[in-house]
Amino acid sequence: MTPMTLRRHHTSGARRRPRPVAGLVAASLAVALTGSGCAALTGDTGSDELQQFLSTLSSGDLAGAAALTTDPVAAEETLEANVLAMGFTPTLSARTPDGDRRPDRDPVPVEITWDMGTSGNTQADDEQADDDDEAGSAPAGGETAAETTPRIVTTNGEARTTRVGDDWKVEWAPTILDTRLEPGGTLSFSEILDYDTSVVDRTGEPLFQWTPVTAVTLAPDAVESADAVAALVGPVVPTITGRTIRDGMAEAGDQPYQVVALRPSDIDPIRDQLAAVAGVTLPEQGQLIRTDRNLDSPALTGLPNAWTEALQAQGGWTAEIVNPDAEPIELGSAPVGQVEDLVSTVQISMQRAAQQAVDASALGASIVAIQPSTGGILAVAQNSVADQQGPVSIQGRFPPGSTFKIVTTAAALEAGVVGPDEVVPCPASVTVSGRTIPNNDDFELGPVPLETAFARSCNTSQAVISDRLAPEAMRDTAARLGLGVGFFAPGLGVDTYTGSVPVTEQGPARVEAAIGQGEVLASPFGMAVMTASLANGGRMILPHVVDGMPATANDTPEPLDPGVVDTLRRYMEQTVRSGTATAANSIPGLGGKTGTAEVGTGPAHGWFVGSTGDIAVAVLIEGADSSGPAVAMAAQFLGAAGQPAPLARG
Repeated sequence: MTPMTLRRHHTSGARRRPRPVAGLVAASLAVALTGSGCAALTGDTGSDELQQFLSTLSSGDLAGAAALTTDPVAAEETLEANVLAMGFTPTLSARTPDGDRRPDRDPVPVEITWDMGTSGNTQADDEQADDDDEAGSAPAGGETAAETTPRIVTTNGEARTTRVGDDWKVEWAPTILDTRLEPGGTLSFSEILDYDTSVVDRTGEPLFQWTPVTAVTLAPDAVESADAVAALVGPVVPTITGRTIRDGMAEAGDQPYQVVALRPSDIDPIRDQLAAVAGVTLPEQGQLIRTDRNLDSPALTGLPNAWTEALQAQGGWTAEIVNPDAEPIELGSAPVGQVEDLVSTVQISMQRAAQQAVDASALGASIVAIQPSTGGILAVAQNSVADQQGPVSIQGRFPPGSTFKIVTTAAALEAGVVGPDEVVPCPASVTVSGRTIPNNDDFELGPVPLETAFARSCNTSQAVISDRLAPEAMRDTAARLGLGVGFFAPGLGVDTYTGSVPVTEQGPARVEAAIGQGEVLASPFGMAVMTASLANGGRMILPHVVDGMPATANDTPEPLDPGVVDTLRRYMEQTVRSGTATAANSIPGLGGKTGTAEVGTGPAHGWFVGSTGDIAVAVLIEGADSSGPAVAMAAQFLGAAGQPAPLARG
């Protein structure tokens, strides 16, 4: 098979297994004089200027180093080309083997060490994460500790100095870098990666694969061709228009602009027409692409980076001198290790079911589904209306409304301020600590068991209960279910936000917080984490999107009391059987909680959270003005999604 070539800021090759393809990364360059060094030379020989040249080069100032030579233009061009080809700003050391050598008369040997960092055939430890200052936000990503192999090679060049007028200059020649470097030749560093590795879903179905693609590229001066290109590629990628191409070209400035990369089945029918458009080039390259372009989710955006990191952890490399019409001269290398397919916890069938459900709404809608037993993210979907706000399914900050009563009730049960079968009042409205709280549509139940008040979403009973809690009770209870905790999930390309729950003294703020209003905020992701943690026996899950890469958290709270968990799950099942979520009672074993959250003067948001079997879900429909549409959407999704499939192994 003809090798593919991928160029980033350096050269690389690609081969199919068992000879994995090559890709490149970047490194660093510094210069030091060793041995007797130029500093040991005496007399006016230009030795000081040679030392200055090497020192300037070590600082990364290629233009400054080139200015100290007899041909600054050629020197800068050659230095930049070779440093770029090595992928780094290299580390250089230079020495003279003989202190009597004069660079103005004899070539001075220059030994150059190129340090390209470390990698290759590593066993990575668990990710570590630092605490984050903001509750519920993802902590900073940690460093991966690993057994690494240094990537260091040495080239041997030579340098001379000469007078130019009254000044000494380094006599420029590419052989300063290596005596074997011929005109037109270059140094080359390649990182070799096992590109045959795919990213698959939990069932083993491919999500991303390395695929030959054609990059539809426009020259900087071909703006007038934007509409013609859009007309050809638009049917394949409808988001591409003449305007988006012109905007992209404006940002690219004087660089070629890649409009899109198309797989063979898409490019072949229009290849000839595109090639005929002025300014269009169609270079071939390899790229990790989604197997289904219509399968889009905030949960998938970081998987290509996780794939790259997994490949680099087992990556090999080679450094060479590449001269025209000659076999490369190897400077150093290390073999590549084989990488098994990266397994995502996402299930494609569930992701499609979630996307179909949210797309049916004309309002901003989001669904997040998580497997309670593992913390694996099963699906994250939001529709085009929600997309306009960004990845709100994972980062959005919304009042959770009555879904937060799960936390308030748990806090009250744990504190013993109310018993699981206690009768509580449920009047149409109640004034507690100076704040009057009404029930939705002013319904009243009178004295009823707490289970009934929960299932019917009685605001007034929750307000009374919350008045007896300690200031930090709701915050701490929420954290025990992951709400307000910051998570870093490797492979999840979007920073996560679970929520924020304030410490509230007795008064109006606490009463409002008890029913998920006031300063209480949460994302659909956070509410799914909360619900999954409750379904996990009250123990906080570690949400993750790649098998074997669990999230790290900025808090490690104790689990809820098992008796409290059992009581809450009983209440939630009653909510679906006879309470506010009866529209979802067709889903076997489902327990849940509805929520209607007021937002200023606009229509209220509608929520539903629930779990059945080994799937927990949070649904938000913005501006729905009731929880009814969210309950119906959850039922539609859960009915189509079923239960998670067993996790495939890479």
